[in-house]
Amino acid sequence: MKILAVGDIVGNAGVKELQRQLPQVKEKHNIDFTIVNGENAAEGMGITEKNFQDMLKAGTDIITMGNHTWGKKDIFKFIDHPQIIRPANYPEGVVGKGYQVVEKNGKKIAVVNLIGRVDLPVLSENPFLKAKEMVQELQNKADLIFVDFHAEATAEKIAMGYYLDGKITALFGTHTHVQTADETILPKGTAYITDIGMTGPQNSVIGMDINVSIKRFETTLPERYRVAEGKTMFHGIVIEIDDTTNRAIGIQRI
Repeated sequence: MKILAVGDIVGNAGVKELQRQLPQVKEKHNIDFTIVNGENAAEGMGITEKNFQDMLKAGTDIITMGNHTWGKKDIFKFIDHPQIIRPANYPEGVVGKGYQVVEKNGKKIAVVNLIGRVDLPVLSENPFLKAKEMVQELQNKADLIFVDFHAEATAEKIAMGYYLDGKITALFGTHTHVQTADETILPKGTAYITDIGMTGPQNSVIGMDINVSIKRFETTLPERYRVAEGKTMFHGIVIEIDDTTNRAIGIQRI
């Protein structure tokens, strides 16, 4: 079995790139299940109902979110849809769900979304303790467990990888929009990568207009971000699973 995880969709440009690329990527790599991070789909902040529907129609099975989950009010219309999840370590009582279990090709696939706490201005619960709780809860519910850890600090992501090594199928990082070159199978069998990158404008500062981004750094003034224009790119990973053991046997960057 092969699972595809696609990096943060940035703006309408990213949504269109997903629509263009996803069908051929799925065919080329014989993909059985697709996870896409959509928290930046609405011009860099949040997701609209149209973004959501476009991403599903493109062939997405589960959409994960992050620190911009509530960036657009539209999300409250579909937050309970079975194909979207938000960080599981948001405070108790917050609408939506932190994981979903989907049956595909005879396998029960769990997708968990977590958000980091280092250098992220979101009041969330401890992701490590929540991850431990989620794994225990899913042990008898799923054959495969995939975690999208939406976090800023590489150390926090790497630590989480080792923390969950051997307990989940794979952990991939999102949020920083820069694909890392450290894809690996950890010692106890969990597939891991610090960040799977982004899907959106190539000539940009993590998807945003270059001049606006430089001006913000140069002047410290709150110049409004806007999604960059021009050529777009598609980033993600393919994780190969042994159907007999349910363990990851390969991880490849796209």
